[in-house]
Amino acid sequence: MIRASSCAIFFGLVLLAFRALATSPLSPALGSDMPGATCSTPSYREFDFWLGDWDVFEIDGTAPVAHVRVERTLDGCALRETYESTDGMRGESLSAYDASRQLWQQSWFTNRGQLLVIEGHRNAAAMVLQGTRKSAEGVEIVRGTWKPESAGVRETAVTSTDGGKTWKPWFDLMFRKYSK
Repeated sequence: MIRASSCAIFFGLVLLAFRALATSPLSPALGSDMPGATCSTPSYREFDFWLGDWDVFEIDGTAPVAHVRVERTLDGCALRETYESTDGMRGESLSAYDASRQLWQQSWFTNRGQLLVIEGHRNAAAMVLQGTRKSAEGVEIVRGTWKPESAGVRETAVTSTDGGKTWKPWFDLMFRKYSK
């Protein structure tokens, strides 16, 4: 038979364990939202070159294919992209630096039910994010690259269906500052 005092001691110990876990520096998922946590280190600014209000063109195109706005959100801890294509597709992405894993992650959603989650790093010249998705060919690796250029930001994407041995182009876009 378990006595009431034994139950009280047990639940008290469980509560203490949860409190210790939530404030432990070894638990960034629980401890990162503590008061005083900021996103002000240089790593959080690595993707800032993409911030702005953009007209988007196919790389050799003369007419915009989309309008994109990229802005900081969540007290500077993330970038939010709002995408509106000329063919009616709308999408949004949320990109954030994950300090616990020291990499960037982006989640992309559209009004056509598409979802893509990619992650990676900024190298000296570009932000490169990669992930997998299902396609008609099976599981595909998708790699997106954003690179600042004098005309704006160039975003290219390639796909691989053979585990990264070969790659084929998916799209090649140029983001140019929006002009009314």
